[in-house]
Amino acid sequence: MARRLRPVGLDFIDDAPIRLVFATEAAAPPEAVYQALAEEVAGWPGWFRAVTLARPTHGGAGREVRLMGGVRFHETVMAADPEQRYAYRADTTNAPGLRALLEEWRLTPAGSGTHVRWTFAADGSAPFRLALTAARPGLGHSFRTAVRTLDGRLTARRGADQ
Repeated sequence: MARRLRPVGLDFIDDAPIRLVFATEAAAPPEAVYQALAEEVAGWPGWFRAVTLARPTHGGAGREVRLMGGVRFHETVMAADPEQRYAYRADTTNAPGLRALLEEWRLTPAGSGTHVRWTFAADGSAPFRLALTAARPGLGHSFRTAVRTLDGRLTARRGADQ
């Protein structure tokens, strides 16, 4: 059953009780990475293994996301700054113990590629916080694998366009 989460603003990225930050490099340029994140939302399951469904809602102002294991989110896009930042807040979920969630993807040029930083900012019950902290290595691995997979797709797409 979906529960409403506490609405948070972009400042939650800095103020959240739990902040997990992961970073890696992609060979693709920021504009291509941003397009895949923010404009091709339905394509997320093709490169982020944990995501089984992603679709834009409310004309792109929101998202519906389902993860492996049956966790569901309805989200509001909080920032969509082309080639720089894509952030969204979870409004409802069926994940137990979660009280607030904001995720931010920051993109910065790195040579001809992109430095990708993902911040997972959350609040929840004590058991949720403990579980999320324990899940940190797995989330980091999932993030790095997803960016590697996305980068491979974007590189292949660029090669086909030339």
